[in-house]
Amino acid sequence: MDGTRCHHPIRPSHRIKRVTAAVAVTLGAVLSGLIGPAGVASADGAFPPSEKIFPATTRGWVSISHGPEFRQRFNRTQYGLLLKDPSMKPFIESVRKQLESSNSGRLGRLGLTLDDLLEVAGGEYALGAVESPTGKLATVVLVDVTGHDAEARGLVEKMNQRMVEQKGTKVAVNGGGPLTIYQLPVSENSGRSGEQRVAFALSGSTLIVGDDSSLVTQVISTLGQGRGDCVGGLPAFGTVMGRCQNQVPATAAAVRWYVDPLPFAKAYQATNPPREKRKGPDYVAILSRQGFDAVKAAGGVVVFDEGGHALRHHTMVYAPPLPGRQPFAADRFGLAARMLQFPDVEAIGPQPWVPRNVSGWTSLQFDIRNAFVTVESLVDDVVGEKGVYDDVIASVKEDPDGPQIDLEKDLVACLGSRVTLITDHATPIGTDSERIVIAVEAVNPERVAATVAKSMSIDPDMAKIDVQGNVAWELIDRSMAIPQLEVELPGGAVPHADHDDDSQRRRTKLRDREEKLLPHSVVTVAHGHLFVASHRDILERVLATKGDIESLGSAADYGQVATELNRLLPGKAATRSFTREDEAIRPAYEMLRQGSMPKSKSLTGQVLNGILGDGKPGTVRTQRLDGSTLPDFELVRRYFGTAGVGMQSLPDGWYITGVTLPRSQQEPELARRPVTPPQ
Repeated sequence: MDGTRCHHPIRPSHRIKRVTAAVAVTLGAVLSGLIGPAGVASADGAFPPSEKIFPATTRGWVSISHGPEFRQRFNRTQYGLLLKDPSMKPFIESVRKQLESSNSGRLGRLGLTLDDLLEVAGGEYALGAVESPTGKLATVVLVDVTGHDAEARGLVEKMNQRMVEQKGTKVAVNGGGPLTIYQLPVSENSGRSGEQRVAFALSGSTLIVGDDSSLVTQVISTLGQGRGDCVGGLPAFGTVMGRCQNQVPATAAAVRWYVDPLPFAKAYQATNPPREKRKGPDYVAILSRQGFDAVKAAGGVVVFDEGGHALRHHTMVYAPPLPGRQPFAADRFGLAARMLQFPDVEAIGPQPWVPRNVSGWTSLQFDIRNAFVTVESLVDDVVGEKGVYDDVIASVKEDPDGPQIDLEKDLVACLGSRVTLITDHATPIGTDSERIVIAVEAVNPERVAATVAKSMSIDPDMAKIDVQGNVAWELIDRSMAIPQLEVELPGGAVPHADHDDDSQRRRTKLRDREEKLLPHSVVTVAHGHLFVASHRDILERVLATKGDIESLGSAADYGQVATELNRLLPGKAATRSFTREDEAIRPAYEMLRQGSMPKSKSLTGQVLNGILGDGKPGTVRTQRLDGSTLPDFELVRRYFGTAGVGMQSLPDGWYITGVTLPRSQQEPELARRPVTPPQ
């Protein structure tokens, strides 16, 4: 921002924009985390189940119970067939070369791929990310090579040759034995400093590879009987596996996984610090301070080609109530984590106004009123100063030059608990093609409409328009942040007499957090819901849908997925979703192919830019993956099917299951997708 604007107090409409943007980003991260183990190694394997070998300080763990069976199952799915399609070969080879040349990780510098390791697996394959005494992550891979001893020796030789090519120096090992250690020269591309080593060993029928020699040594010493302080002995691990373990046959060669979320994120930060110090909040630290460490674990099981499903997953997020608190109680967690309330209901299906041919639909039960109250400390923490949230709420209600809206009574109390997200895209695919609609149930839609009109009518950035006979408000100044309830002061650049220096300073800090999330947004109240759409055209489609055959609920592919979800997750639920994979992935696929992903204006593109960018305002990150060799999308569309996810709330967390069905005959579109007008 320029120096002149920085001296002006933030206008109330902008305050609400930035608070709602901060809340939306944070909630999106939390909910996405929610929306994301099975057969074990046989008793005659080369080692006990890997969860008995990895230590209790393991923050992340993945295991494939039987490598050969897993490969056969995966290769039979649409995903396996996609990777084997000749048209994908140039891209896959390009990705491998990019990974080899990046030298960004110590294990990566060994030149190993998942295929390399699975080719030598005769039993379990497992990977663990273990927190070391220094607070950083150490990685170790464990492979049962029973029946593949010769191939395993060949892989060890390949790693030795690779280390020579990387100018690694072999380190003497006390006592000899199977362990080999290499000291690596620091790679300019790694962004790391200090000592870098890799270690590997072929001990009997077990291959061990790691980037911490002491951890590899520990693993070798526990291959016989396991260890007492193992990750499998943690209560959280036992609870997660107890909920998910029996959901698939023991012969299904399942992928099991487990993560301790916030400790993993903290250790990952310590292990991979940014090359340049970046401004902005530390969300890992903020979530820890705000009570989200109540989520003790997440884990589950994934199977391929089982029971007619291309893929199926069963997941549990383990979040027991705090000591002395009751399950499902509003105060079962502390501080901002109290917003994690997702009440189950009898049935969740697409509303009649959800168009039949959209890419995806999700409905979530969420206690919005509770979130409005409990989000205060989180917003203050994100902004970096206590009192900002209350200051914004109070100014909207009390400022004599504002609309004098009581947000809690005039808006939040009038909303229900159901939130719906519709996703789609316009053609031709470009940086602004993705479309979303957020719909929030309104228990008093007349009052919500009056509140929206009162706010929007005095905002010069909003234009009153008609959308399918409904009064709507469209953002006309694309340089402004959006999209939620907005309030504008007449002559907003002039300080009011009641504005003290402290309030101005707080508002300036809030303004500096501005996020341009939905620069073309449209807001309206219709069908008993508050709608916020990314673009007018998608809202037109939604409000023009009359139900019956025009609605998603009547589509055959939706019905197939819904039937499977009802069978896997009978009874009440807090979430249901449906996705057509080909249409959902197409915008990102085309952006990657064009090399335009960093310029994407979609929420996904903006999130990626925030994670992968350099954090400097006005800069566009360089796309890290070269997608120029990807084939035309129509050549691979047939490999994508339909998917759905459901979630139920538990006394000690949440249970999530999802399924992907192979592609069936595509239904003809009932309505043509909107075409983006030429710029």
